[in-house]
Amino acid sequence: MTPIYLTDDKRWAAIERRDRAADGAFFCGVRTTGVYCRPSCAGRPLRRNVAFYETREAARAAGLRACLRCRPDEPIETLAYGLGDTPLGLALAASSKAGLALLVLGDDRVAMVEDLAARFPRAQLIEDQDSVAAALAALSAAIEGSAGAGLALDERGTELQRAVWKALRDIPAGSTASYAQVARAIGRPEAVRAVAQACGANPLAVLTPCHRVVRSDGGLSGYRWGVERKKALLERERAA
Repeated sequence: MTPIYLTDDKRWAAIERRDRAADGAFFCGVRTTGVYCRPSCAGRPLRRNVAFYETREAARAAGLRACLRCRPDEPIETLAYGLGDTPLGLALAASSKAGLALLVLGDDRVAMVEDLAARFPRAQLIEDQDSVAAALAALSAAIEGSAGAGLALDERGTELQRAVWKALRDIPAGSTASYAQVARAIGRPEAVRAVAQACGANPLAVLTPCHRVVRSDGGLSGYRWGVERKKALLERERAA
């Protein structure tokens, strides 16, 4: 739910902290530049040059145009997110109305939320643990070797990336595949490097099991959430 900013002081405070939760609640007009912005815009106007508007229409009626930096006329997407502990450490999940958009492992809560904001720069981020509880539970279950409940996914990537991610989910638990094998599986045997890049860009840790992809010689290669986690996941799956 979008917070309510009833006073100009609260609105200005939201602008000063670039509060993305305030996006859509009001608009900031800047007299000196003739534009109106989202509260989270990276621009730093002076307070004396700022006016507040309830709607885009009101800002345009005042003779202002949309800021090209924050693009206040584009639809606002809301992402609910939450963090939780798993058998392999801290995890963050984020979901849109379409489904699970991000599920990552990490070690630092602040850094993980900052990474989320950087990945979705035009989204309104709302911390809502209940909205992502099922995703975090599914992640823990997958780490422990159990099949969690099926989740709707909001995968965002190129056609090749989505093909790679689907192929990864077809690799059975306890098994591995080389990057070259995955490339052949998607019908792009020449795209080994692109497969490796798609694995590195995988937005859904463990549920899309990029940890099951290894070098042709069987070496673990890299893992965006740490090689030790990759090793632990493979050992758990082989022992199951």
